[in-house]
Amino acid sequence: MTTDDVTDVTDATACEQDATTLHLPWPFTGREDELELVRGSLTCGRHGIAVTGPAGRGKTRLVTEAVRGTDRARVTGTPEARGLDFAAFAHLLPEPVSPHRAVHLLSGVRLLVVDDAHLLDAASAALVHQLAVHGRTRLVVIAADDVPVPGAVSRLWTGELLPRLALEPLPREETARLLTAGAGRALEPLTAGRLHRLCRGDLRLLRDLVGAVREGGLITRVPGTDEWAWRGPVPVTTAVRERVAPALDRPEREMLERLAFAEPLPLHLDDLDLDALERLEADGLIDVGDRGDIRLAHPLHGPALRATAGKLRAGRLTRMPDLCGPALAAERDTLARRIADADVRAVPTPVGEWLAGEGAPVPAGYAAVRARFARLRGQVLEAAAWAREGLRGTPDDPACRAELACATGRFASSRRDAGDDTYALYEAVRLGTPEQVTRRLPRGSVFARHADALARGDGPALDRVAEALRERGFLLFAAEAHAQAARAHRDPRAARTSRTRAVALARRCQGARTPALAGLVLGELTARQRQIVTLAAAGLSNRQIAERLTLSVRTVGNHLYSAYARLGASDRGELPWLVDLPDARSA
Repeated sequence: MTTDDVTDVTDATACEQDATTLHLPWPFTGREDELELVRGSLTCGRHGIAVTGPAGRGKTRLVTEAVRGTDRARVTGTPEARGLDFAAFAHLLPEPVSPHRAVHLLSGVRLLVVDDAHLLDAASAALVHQLAVHGRTRLVVIAADDVPVPGAVSRLWTGELLPRLALEPLPREETARLLTAGAGRALEPLTAGRLHRLCRGDLRLLRDLVGAVREGGLITRVPGTDEWAWRGPVPVTTAVRERVAPALDRPEREMLERLAFAEPLPLHLDDLDLDALERLEADGLIDVGDRGDIRLAHPLHGPALRATAGKLRAGRLTRMPDLCGPALAAERDTLARRIADADVRAVPTPVGEWLAGEGAPVPAGYAAVRARFARLRGQVLEAAAWAREGLRGTPDDPACRAELACATGRFASSRRDAGDDTYALYEAVRLGTPEQVTRRLPRGSVFARHADALARGDGPALDRVAEALRERGFLLFAAEAHAQAARAHRDPRAARTSRTRAVALARRCQGARTPALAGLVLGELTARQRQIVTLAAAGLSNRQIAERLTLSVRTVGNHLYSAYARLGASDRGELPWLVDLPDARSA
C-alpha cells in the first residue's frame, strides 16, 4: 500500500465520520476546556493525547468534535476481533505484514484516531505503542478506564508517551444545557437534576432516558412557564435494564427491593440479613454510612427495582408516606440552620428529591426553605421550581409565592427576605452602595467584609471576599464580588483575572443577571458577536440581522452559535439577561 493509498483511506474515513456526526441526535455542548486541550495536543511539536473515562462519558464525541475538518485516519477496537493480529488496522494495511512494515506504512498518516483502544488486539495495541515511540504520527487514543486495558495501550500515558485527559462527568450546569438542546425543549431544573443524578455522567443512558420519557408522554408543561417537567417512575428501557442488571439479577434481590422501597429513609440493621448485606457491600451494590444507614450504591438501582417489582409486591413493600414526615422536617431544619449560619454549601437532601421525583406532594414549608436555599446559592431556576412544587399542593402559600417572585426577578432577592435583616441589608452591597450598611452588618461576617472592601475600592480584598463567599456556597454573590473587584483593580492583569472568575461563577447561576454583573459576560465576545447578540436579544431574526448588517444568514447563525458557547446560553431566550435589556431577569 502506498502513501497515497493511505491518504485516500484517511479522507474516506474522515468523510464517513463527519457524515455520522452530522446525524447525531444531540448537538455537542459544553466541554470547552477539554476541547481546547485535545485541539492543543494536535498542534506543532505535540505527539497527541489519550482520552480516558467510563463508557458513555462522551469521549468519542469530544474527540470527533476536536478533530473535525482535519486530515486523519481512524481505527477502532472491537471485542470480536481481539484474537486477530492487526484486526483494527485491516483497512489500512496489506496482509500479511510485519510490525516493522506496519509502522513504515503508517508513517505517512499525519493524525491517527484510535477509538475503543481497550478492545484492540495485541498486535494492534503494540503497533499503536510503536507509533507513539517513533513520534511521526500524532495519536488521539480513546480508551475506557473502568475495564482492563492492554498493557501496550496503558503504557502510552503511564510511560509518558502521551498526556492523558481523564474525562470527568459533565457538570450539572452543562448537563442541563445539553438536555435542553437534545430534548428540543427546556426541562425544568428538578427534572434536569434528577436525570443528572440518575445517569452519573453516562450520556448514552441520558439520551436513552430522555427519549423514553418523551415517547412515553411523561413530560408535562409547567404551568405559567416554557419549561417541561418529568414526574413519576423511571421507564425501564433496554439500556436501563442493562445498567441495573447487577442489581436485578442478584439472588439477594429481595433485600435490594426492601432497600429500594425504603429509600431515602434508612433501615435498621436488626431488620436485615447481615450476611446478604455483607455480600452486597463487597460487590459495590450498597453503601453503608458512618451512622449505619444503608443505601443503594447507584441512584438508578432504586427506581428500577421499584418500577419492576409489580403492583402487588410494590404495595406490600411501599413505606407509608407519613413516615417521610420526620425525615423531611430534619432536612428542612438543616437547610434553615445553614441559611442562618450564612453557609449554603450543598447538603444531601434525598427525601425532598425523592418526593418531587416520584410526583408526591411536597409540603409548602419545606419547598419554601428549599427554594430560598437554592436562590441564595444563585440557582434561581431551581429556586423557582421548588417554589412551584410547594404551590402545587398549597396554591396560596405566601412564603412560596414570595420565593417564586424573587427567583423570577420581579423583586430584588434580598429585599424579600422577611425576618432576616442580614440578607436584606446586604442587598445594598450587591447594588454597589455599601456606605449605607457597612456598620449595620454583623461585625466580622463575610458580608461586612464585602461592604468594607467595596467602600474602600480595594480590588484584592474584594477578590478575597469573593473566594470566601464561594467557599460558603454563595456563588452568585461571589460572582458579583469578583465583578466589583475587576472594576476596582488598577492592575489590568488582576482585573482580567477577577473578570474571568466572575464569568465562570456567573455561568453556574442559571441565567441570573444582576446590576453588578451587567455587561460583564458580553466582554468575552468579539465586537461583531456583541453586535449580533444584542440585536438577537432585541428580538430580531437571523435574516433581519443579516439584512441590517449586510451579512449572510449563515454568517449570523455561526456568530450566534459561537456566542452561545462562550456565554453559556442554550438559546435566544437567555440573551436578554446577558445583554442587560430592560426585561432581563434580576436575582
